[in-house]
Amino acid sequence: AVFSIDRPYSYLIPESLEDRVRPGMRVTVPFGRANRRCEGIVLDVSPDREFKNLKTIDNVLDDGPVITAEQLSLALWMRDRFFCTLYDAVRVMLPAGMWFAPNGTRRVSDKLQKYVTLAVPGEDALEAAGKKQSRAPQQAELLRTLAAIGRCPVSELCEFTGAPAASVTALEKQGFVTTDMVEVYRRPDLPEADGAGPITLSAEQEKAYSGLKKLMDADGPEAALLYGVTGSGKTSIYIRLAEDAVAQGRKALILVPEIALTPQFVAIFSAHFGDEVAVLHSSLSMGERYDEWKRIRDGLVNVVIGTRSAVFAPLDDIGLIVIDEEQESTYKSENAPRYHARDVAKFRCAKFGALLLLGSATPSVESMYSAQCGNYKLFSLESRYNARPLPQVFTADMRRELRSGNGFSISSALQAELERNIERGEQSILFINRRGASRLVVCGQCGYTYMCPNCSVSMTYHSAAGRLMCHYCGHSAGVPEFCPECGGTLKFEGAGTQKVEEELKELFPGVGVLRMDADTVSRAGSHERILSAFEKEKVPILVGTQMVTKGLDFENVTLVGVISADQMLYANDYRARERTFALITQVVGRSGRGEKTGRAVIQTFTPDNEVITLAARQDYMGFYEREIELRRMTMAPPVRDLFSVMVSGPDESEVMRSSVKLRNSVAAYLSGNRDARVLGPAPAPVARIMGRYRYVLWVSCPNSRAVRDMLSHVMRQFASDGKNRGMSAFADLNPPD
Repeated sequence: AVFSIDRPYSYLIPESLEDRVRPGMRVTVPFGRANRRCEGIVLDVSPDREFKNLKTIDNVLDDGPVITAEQLSLALWMRDRFFCTLYDAVRVMLPAGMWFAPNGTRRVSDKLQKYVTLAVPGEDALEAAGKKQSRAPQQAELLRTLAAIGRCPVSELCEFTGAPAASVTALEKQGFVTTDMVEVYRRPDLPEADGAGPITLSAEQEKAYSGLKKLMDADGPEAALLYGVTGSGKTSIYIRLAEDAVAQGRKALILVPEIALTPQFVAIFSAHFGDEVAVLHSSLSMGERYDEWKRIRDGLVNVVIGTRSAVFAPLDDIGLIVIDEEQESTYKSENAPRYHARDVAKFRCAKFGALLLLGSATPSVESMYSAQCGNYKLFSLESRYNARPLPQVFTADMRRELRSGNGFSISSALQAELERNIERGEQSILFINRRGASRLVVCGQCGYTYMCPNCSVSMTYHSAAGRLMCHYCGHSAGVPEFCPECGGTLKFEGAGTQKVEEELKELFPGVGVLRMDADTVSRAGSHERILSAFEKEKVPILVGTQMVTKGLDFENVTLVGVISADQMLYANDYRARERTFALITQVVGRSGRGEKTGRAVIQTFTPDNEVITLAARQDYMGFYEREIELRRMTMAPPVRDLFSVMVSGPDESEVMRSSVKLRNSVAAYLSGNRDARVLGPAPAPVARIMGRYRYVLWVSCPNSRAVRDMLSHVMRQFASDGKNRGMSAFADLNPPD
């Protein structure tokens, strides 16, 4: 959607549609000088017929509102807050399959199933069955079955009796049965879950739960941070609070940061809530996601579990919203609307008078800062459930490994611990923050590296396909035998998940290894299959990216390895320290969650770095106190908000020119604001993606309506300037990197 046309438009409702059009419904309308047919959302309906020269609505696309009044107010708030159009905000709330394709056909439709119903009394059906037994035995069998059950799907009836559908048609013509089409819901394959008994909380859990329950029972909205070490039992508290919300006739919404975490969460919650649980995430098929959305909208669901966009689930009376692993950057959208699920959840909790509960073993610096300032109530779980000890953590100095001639990504210390686990029949998880086989392909003679022709990044070698790939635009290329510049020998430097998997198979022949990254979980349900195999088949080693760092709870996992802690630490990003600490702490916490004591090995070239040492000690508050002082010194979030404005286009000189002009406009508006600093423009960390150059302008200042209005105005001016044709610009608040 374009900023220049982001405003309400008035249309006449034809008499034929007067009884059908209501706010929150979608319609098709003629738009623009060419009267191009477009989809629109009805914001309001007025009985005033004094308008003149208005165009007329063509058609109504829905039988009822697809956006509630609460969601419409949320969309208006998002438009102001996240520099998006109203259309962008509304669109993100609806399942993708609901939107109509350009040719006017819907991408996904309701699933209908044919049902058959007995149309005569059971005694008459049995009498007719007896008469038909000799000449129409299949019809007789259908009548006997329907006399017992009355109604069922035609497909199930035919499968059970062995009769063809033609026999049902014959009975319908004779007046014995009727058939009709019934909408059925496509449900995702959910993990098997047995019924669960009441949850028993420890004294520490009970104290936190009681305090949170009081907040949830309060008259108005509340927000709380549940800070608990890994394995402290935060999920049990979530379930108890969700049960309380449902008992009050209200709904609970549980957000998780990764699709990979949903199977275990769904299994646990389904054990307590049965079919009243719905799941929303991007790995569902379009039909499944659409039908889960309808189940929620129709009030058939009390608990919704999902990833970021599930925050828009059409629940009618929310009592609790939980954001688990709330520190994760995946809760922030990178595309318009660039919302943070936490902010949307706050708005919805305010509307419904609900409790927002943020949970984490490593809370974001922003959330802990809000808790320290009193904006959130703080509850802590300082020990693991059943007093299980935290893992023993060892640091492997990779400088010594290199000096000793170890050419593997796996240190001798980690190799020895893996051998111990394999001998004991215990399992291990290895984490590396890069997928692929090698970090880059480089010439050993001239230093040539393969760069993506569309993006300013090096390409990653994937051994499964034997090709180089760009993880930004998807461009791929084969690898020649020799350097194209000097003819020298090519070397493979660095390691990714594929390379680590290959090394493990070389070090431990015949030992099962599973890999979990974006390449292996791209198909729907594949993450569930990998985790199920790891748990049920007791595969010895699971190696993966960030997907394996949080939420996973396997009793037989007693060893965790962090392959390269430094890979994340020295990024040019003010959140790099926080992100590194959280990832290491979270993945270490996957170890020793059962009866056996856990161990962890952190591999690093800088073992004395304070982030590494604090993560090894699992000392979150020690890290937070150092980090918040650093943020104060640099005036970075959460001490001061940070707005970014990015300009992109195919011509770097034009992008730079427009960025400078935009910067001058922003600086002029903020010239009297002593709390504001304008930085840049400068090339983005990845300066070119998919052939478009990117420059970024930063504004450090308190977040206010005046500043947001000013940036929106500047963006509209940019979009309307003919000199900026072919370029785009967008603003963001506190971007994740």
